[in-house]
Amino acid sequence: MKEPKIIAIGDNVCDKYLSRGKMYPGGQCVNTCVYAKWNGVNSAYLGKYGNDEVAECVQETLKKLEIDDTHCRHFQGENGFALVTLKETDRVFLGSNKGGIAKDHAFDFNEEDMDYIQQYDLIYTNLNSYIEQDLSKLYQTKVPIAYDFSMRWTDEYLRDVCPYVTVAIMSCAHLSEDEREREMKKAQKYGVSVVLGTVGEEGSYVLYKDKFLYTKAVLAEDVIDTMGAGDSYFAAFLSDMLKNSPQHKILDGSDEQMYVKIQNAMKKASEFAAKMCAKEGAFGYGVPITGRTEMTTLSFSTCCFPFSSKKYFLQRVQYQYSFSPSSLHVACFP
Repeated sequence: MKEPKIIAIGDNVCDKYLSRGKMYPGGQCVNTCVYAKWNGVNSAYLGKYGNDEVAECVQETLKKLEIDDTHCRHFQGENGFALVTLKETDRVFLGSNKGGIAKDHAFDFNEEDMDYIQQYDLIYTNLNSYIEQDLSKLYQTKVPIAYDFSMRWTDEYLRDVCPYVTVAIMSCAHLSEDEREREMKKAQKYGVSVVLGTVGEEGSYVLYKDKFLYTKAVLAEDVIDTMGAGDSYFAAFLSDMLKNSPQHKILDGSDEQMYVKIQNAMKKASEFAAKMCAKEGAFGYGVPITGRTEMTTLSFSTCCFPFSSKKYFLQRVQYQYSFSPSSLHVACFP
């Protein structure tokens, strides 16, 4: 029997920790590839690279991890990166270059790309990948799409994106219970079959066929870094769903079978995310910082905040962008 396979299409960055003098490969799509592989699922990455040391760091790491990136695009210019520092045990995000060259170049998927993507059981992407205009074409591959909305969506954005998406995750820690349920139901109404809503230390919910399922958060021990915790949760969830389907499908079985699969996947995902908090960066592989370490204009991006919510973002701005994992008991959800 063939093994399940996920392809992540979109962003890659290096997170430059100024306080450590190291940069770590990441970006939600790259993180997802690594976490899926560590959960027993084959993965591949299709994205856009610049031609600097940051791009080389990401490429070399994926090569070490034996994650295929042979269909990536290569452009002249600066790769995506974010600047990070530490304030005692708190991470402080200083800004990003908004994906570097990725925002200036389209994917322009061709027939060869489509044939390649069709080999996979699931496409993962997110709102930081400049991919909205390509979703209709990816949908034509008939490979289900998993999408991370983070905490930045509008009704219009949901209407535009959800019809192409099979499973989605939404960061809902900034919402009341009624608001969270309303937003998750909107995503379902607009076409998403499985909707995850994470609420920080309070755990996570999944909406499937009008029924909400709930799982408590797993509190992390020996916390070193919470970078990528939300990505690790979603990747582990998706991996478990695929592995527990004979045909490696997200949607497989009766409603009752699906409820059991979803509940089990939520539990395993929260456990895996807690373990990842013991690594530096999103998943380790730090190297000495190279390239730019200053920003002329700070560009804040919630892709840098695995535990993001509007409330916490505003607190960062008010308190010199500080973030205290202990204030959330380091619950491993976005």
